[in-house]
Amino acid sequence: MDLRTLYDTSPWEWPDGTDKILLGILRDDRTDQSDRLLAAELAGDSTVVNDELVDVLLSILRNDNAPENLRGRAAISLGPALEYADVDGFEEPGAVPITEQTFLKIKEALHKLYTDAGVPKNVRRRILEAAVRAPQDWHQNAIRAAYLSDDEDWKLTAVFCMRYIRGFDDWILESLGSKNADIHYEAVCAAGNWEVDAAWPHIAGLVTSGKTEKRLLLAAIEASASIRAQEAQEILGRLTDADDEDIVEAVYEAMSMAGGFWGEGDDGYEDDECSNQL
Repeated sequence: MDLRTLYDTSPWEWPDGTDKILLGILRDDRTDQSDRLLAAELAGDSTVVNDELVDVLLSILRNDNAPENLRGRAAISLGPALEYADVDGFEEPGAVPITEQTFLKIKEALHKLYTDAGVPKNVRRRILEAAVRAPQDWHQNAIRAAYLSDDEDWKLTAVFCMRYIRGFDDWILESLGSKNADIHYEAVCAAGNWEVDAAWPHIAGLVTSGKTEKRLLLAAIEASASIRAQEAQEILGRLTDADDEDIVEAVYEAMSMAGGFWGEGDDGYEDDECSNQL
């Protein structure tokens, strides 16, 4: 099975040995860079990520001679493994795809690389976006500095990170008014994750507008159920007959989260729109 086929196939259907295939591609810097980039993306999936893949991703991330986009992709792919380990812990053997030693190694490496001014900006952005998946004390100050920067890219990274690190409700609310569509989107996701009640009028307006761009609408649907469950049920019901299947699925999932009840035979759907990395 080649890389493109793997990409188009559900990870749960990947064949045994996929991790070895990815390792081989990532370790060979003579391989076409587009293939290495795709392999780095696939390597972060929970069905394959392991200590060996983490080591090679860290090796790429540390390599000053590697292309910036590959280094950034390697950083992003470390994020899910960090989150699995941070949430599930290591009390049950096999519950987490990496060992505790590797978990600590990732956190230490990301912190060190983030503080290295010689690392390219976009690689440092991806490092912070990955690191916050397992919150640490240094993240608060890093997010503050990024948000207060005059650089729009850093501000985007900061708002993305606010989804994982609490304590930034005021800036989340401020970012809902951003003219930058990506910052606006991330602010909606963050508001939903932390159930920022003051964001409700804005989120509800996005859901009921009829003109909200699809990606933003899907995020707003999910956020609405987190912020005000009862009121969300009232406004989401209007979208159950939408022509777009993705929107209908998102509504059913949000209604399920909100505790809504449907007629006999109706099913919920699963679609976490705000779970994707930048």
